[in-house]
Amino acid sequence: MKKLFVLLPVVAVIAACSSTPKDDYEKRTAALETKRESNVEKSISKAPGWMTELPVSKNAVYANGTAVSSDMSMADYKAKLFAYGKICMAAGGRVSQQAKMFMQETAESANEISELAIRSICPGVDITGVETKEIKRTAEGSRFRSYALVVLPTGEANALQTRKDQLLLKDRAVKRSTEVFKELDLAQ
Repeated sequence: MKKLFVLLPVVAVIAACSSTPKDDYEKRTAALETKRESNVEKSISKAPGWMTELPVSKNAVYANGTAVSSDMSMADYKAKLFAYGKICMAAGGRVSQQAKMFMQETAESANEISELAIRSICPGVDITGVETKEIKRTAEGSRFRSYALVVLPTGEANALQTRKDQLLLKDRAVKRSTEVFKELDLAQ
């Protein structure tokens, strides 16, 4: 048991020495990794509560999205696009996805190359009336991070969809009434 207590500090010192950067280039690499980790931690800590726990409603469907860009408008647009895709899926849309990943790992470093292509297809899924409930923006280094919360009211709560449905019914009624009068004229 005494050997274990003597061995643990020795192993800890050896491990600490092996992870300490040895030259300027290793220090530079370590600093970049520390900055990346810091940015990830900031994006998580600055995220609004609705990024992890969406609001719940009997009359609406909520979705969220987040994105980063060097342009604030593009960060907003991409974040809303991700959220709209989630709304679409909740309303019955389809997704096809293809991923490729290559990973190479050595004792000192790991390299990963990943590609992901997602196609959201929402034909026949009407998300009329979707609203941007909230946008939150934060700085992430020299880039903008946007968090978007969107909501799709359902049923009578969706005034735009209700109006669209009423106009569609009116158009159908006008078309059908014209057809009915032609049919009556032919019957005489």
